[in-house]
Amino acid sequence: MILRLLAGVFDRAAEIACCVLVTALLGCVALGVVTRELGAPLIWTDELSRFLLVWLAVFGWIMASRKRIHVRIRYFQDLLPRRAHLALEVAIQVAVTVFGVLIAAYSVGLVGRNHDLDATTLPISMAWMYAPMVLAGVVTAAQGARDVAAVVRRPALPAISGDEASVE
Repeated sequence: MILRLLAGVFDRAAEIACCVLVTALLGCVALGVVTRELGAPLIWTDELSRFLLVWLAVFGWIMASRKRIHVRIRYFQDLLPRRAHLALEVAIQVAVTVFGVLIAAYSVGLVGRNHDLDATTLPISMAWMYAPMVLAGVVTAAQGARDVAAVVRRPALPAISGDEASVE
């Protein structure tokens, strides 16, 4: 029960972060365009836009994973017999979990290697470019592990017709 509450709070925080990030990105890009047109460009808007875009992409990834609205083509998997379907689903979710762990671990290394490098036009560390990837890796690994547990606990798969087997 507490985990569901925490997951709900996390999901809502991710939604709010996406709204804030998209608004900040649009404002930053608009400011850059306007100042360029006026002949006095604010060069830092380009670099800040890159940072914001990375953060927004990561939070979009997190939201798509959490809401299970990412693109997933299951056509061939859904043609398999039930046991093979289940085994493949477990294998896929284990692979997602491992992928998340690897992304998080590699990203920690990137943050560590870039913490003392400053951005070119902003007084912030380049580590902030890679920091959201740590969160994305952790969330991906946790979501994959949760999905493995859900598949293993599931008593039986529902009947799947050829018409329903396409994209999840």
